[in-house]
Amino acid sequence: MTAPASPKQYTTARYAALSIAAALVTIALKTVAWALTDSVGLLADALESLVNLAAAGFSFWMLLVAARPPSGDFDFGYSKAEYFASGFEGTLILVASLAIGWTAAERLMAPRPLEAVGVGLVVSTVASLVNFGVARALLRASEAHNSIALEADARHLMTDVWTSVGVVIAVGAVALTGWAILDPLIAIAVAVNILWVAFGLVRRSVSGLLDRALSPAAVDAIRAVLEKYRLQGADYHALRTRQAAGRSFVAVHVLVPPSWTVQRGHALLEDVEADIRAVVPGASVMTHLEPIGDPASYADIELDREEGGTGEVCLLRNGRSQGR
Repeated sequence: MTAPASPKQYTTARYAALSIAAALVTIALKTVAWALTDSVGLLADALESLVNLAAAGFSFWMLLVAARPPSGDFDFGYSKAEYFASGFEGTLILVASLAIGWTAAERLMAPRPLEAVGVGLVVSTVASLVNFGVARALLRASEAHNSIALEADARHLMTDVWTSVGVVIAVGAVALTGWAILDPLIAIAVAVNILWVAFGLVRRSVSGLLDRALSPAAVDAIRAVLEKYRLQGADYHALRTRQAAGRSFVAVHVLVPPSWTVQRGHALLEDVEADIRAVVPGASVMTHLEPIGDPASYADIELDREEGGTGEVCLLRNGRSQGR
């Protein structure tokens, strides 16, 4: 049985639903604009909105999956499902860019005059304003909830806005100059632009799935926290971080004088973890206590522990120590 989503994730899913509604509205408006003008640029714009709809629907689904709490099979939760949403969106944008390029190439070989340009531009402008408003709302939500799925959707919608601006300018230029060839040329430029967006989204999704570290600023903040504990006689090494969509993971080995009691060491770790969570809100922090001066304490600095004099091999995977 699927566990219920958290209130926070229900909130992010509602923003994805807002994106779905915006995509339906803009598809209708841009299709009307294309039908009125017969502009391949406006057709390209409408096709990209279809991509927006598919991406928003998939993002909505993945946000609900990401909301599931950790289970027996997925101890660290499902937050990486958001990367599938952004990767899927990038793939859809790639397909759309190829379709737009093909349509524009055909029109480039046989340019046609545009019709009802004034009404078409007004309709397209209204659609762009809808996208702009929703994109800003999604971007704010992505920052508040640290959601890559919402951010990808917002960035895509903003690209759609700027694409629409370019198309409106091109269609207006065709109406003023009579140069019908400008329409397919702008459509090709649109295809190249969204192809670049697709590349960026896919690259970022792959990077997330490969356990990319937290931002340099976040890592520096963590190091600043750990440095202050050196004044208390402690030390640290093997600091590792990773980002899993809306979740952050931090693992570190903390070294204390061997004369310390277990209770004192444990109390220090509690303080360390609390301070790290203060600078990286919501982070899952995993610490490992070791005595200063013991050779075994320095044998596991690397991800894969070297087999040494203790006769054991210890692997640190996702912040967990496993020994045998």
